[in-house]
Amino acid sequence: MASETPASEASEATEASEATDTSEATDASDWHFTSDVDEFLDHAQDFLDSRPDLHTVHLTVTRQLRHSGPSAYGDQPPFLGYLTRSDGSVGAALLHTPPYALRTTRLTAGETEALASRLLAVGHPVSGFAAERATAEAFVAAWERRTGTPGKLHDLERLYRLDELTVPAPVPEGRARVAGPADRELLIRWYGGFVADAGLPGGRDGGDWADFRFSYGGITLWETPDGTPVSMAGVTPTVGGQARVAPVYTPRELRGRGYAGAVTAEVSRVALAQGVGEVLLFTDLANPTSNALYQRIGYRQVADWAVYDFGERA
Repeated sequence: MASETPASEASEATEASEATDTSEATDASDWHFTSDVDEFLDHAQDFLDSRPDLHTVHLTVTRQLRHSGPSAYGDQPPFLGYLTRSDGSVGAALLHTPPYALRTTRLTAGETEALASRLLAVGHPVSGFAAERATAEAFVAAWERRTGTPGKLHDLERLYRLDELTVPAPVPEGRARVAGPADRELLIRWYGGFVADAGLPGGRDGGDWADFRFSYGGITLWETPDGTPVSMAGVTPTVGGQARVAPVYTPRELRGRGYAGAVTAEVSRVALAQGVGEVLLFTDLANPTSNALYQRIGYRQVADWAVYDFGERA
């Protein structure tokens, strides 16, 4: 199952993360916060576009906020931030669309400490945190030192990028088709099943989600020869030259028949045919079946993410 939530090989990403985790932010670096997505992107767009693979969630979420407004992900307004360094450049970014976890791009050790301090200074609540694994672990430690609130690992995710597409064999009987408004009730039900299986917060209305996907053909169904839908795969809008496959869902009683692999390969093929530069997806590392499937299709590891929840004060 491809997660719906964040152009080097895995070794390059790991080396870069290790190299930056030990450096300190300069005194002149500072975080700037806003709830205005246009203001945020005026400053952070070039930075986000510099690594569309590592910044995929920030790119797609801010596009959705621009399209649907500040309530796209819930009742609370978004909380957005960018870090300026001594030379005036932007070096990091964060977004928080409650009830989902606050999510940042890669941070140095010093930047992580500074962020924890600044969030406490402005009184912004943090109930969860998501980032590349080293950054997430560093922030959780910094937050607990300051607040006494421990972080609990919610899940580990792996970001993959499509290398060379290989259609899994044997292909199950049936065909792929783009979902339309006539499939709305089915998609709402399946979206709810995906959210429940993935353990995601229920902040987004399923009908709004389906309607937005219909607006650009963002959900593909696999159906049996008699026209019965058995699996779905979505793809985010293309922004910054990248698109992310999400979500992928098959009802429990229909799993293990190759439907998810077939529909994922199809949406991946279409994205490539449409000229998408990087086709990405997240998986839950606790699910070896889906990780093995996506690697067979041609997806290769980019980096690992960690998502934490913050519990009661110690």
